[in-house]
Amino acid sequence: MARSELRPVITLRSTAGTGFSYVTRKNRRTNPDRIVLRKFDPMVGRHVEFRETR
Repeated sequence: MARSELRPVITLRSTAGTGFSYVTRKNRRTNPDRIVLRKFDPMVGRHVEFRETR
């Protein structure tokens, strides 16, 4: 099966400035804009916002 452009691989970068990132996929049809998720940053030791980078 070919990888779909409908669900591209994205990088979520921490807004705490630690440089920590997560890699995931998103559905472009339901989330066309850049997404912001609140996830755990182990460098800071707490949950912070992670923004989509390209």
